[in-house]
Amino acid sequence: MSDKILHLSENSFDALVLKNEGPILVEFWADWCGPCHRLSPILDELAEDYAGQLTIAKLNIEENRALAQAQGVQRIPVMMVFKRGERVAVKEGVPSKDLLSQFLNAYL
Repeated sequence: MSDKILHLSENSFDALVLKNEGPILVEFWADWCGPCHRLSPILDELAEDYAGQLTIAKLNIEENRALAQAQGVQRIPVMMVFKRGERVAVKEGVPSKDLLSQFLNAYL
């Protein structure tokens, strides 16, 4: 796991996501989610590729149920892009690294 990926909680979400000026990709995941585990190495690579341009973070929905519900998470994995505290995009599933890069480039 990349040390460039932030691990969020209900206590840190506001400060690290909603008060962050730059773009941040938040993956909502759970330990029991097989597709989430397939997405993890892609996010690790993207955290390296986009260092300094985009923050990548993860939020475990099992440990932060109220926040996941407040963000409208209905299935996982789901990734949300936030910019200047506003959610600007949502991507579900496990896209390839190339497709996810194309998606993210629109928000840099």
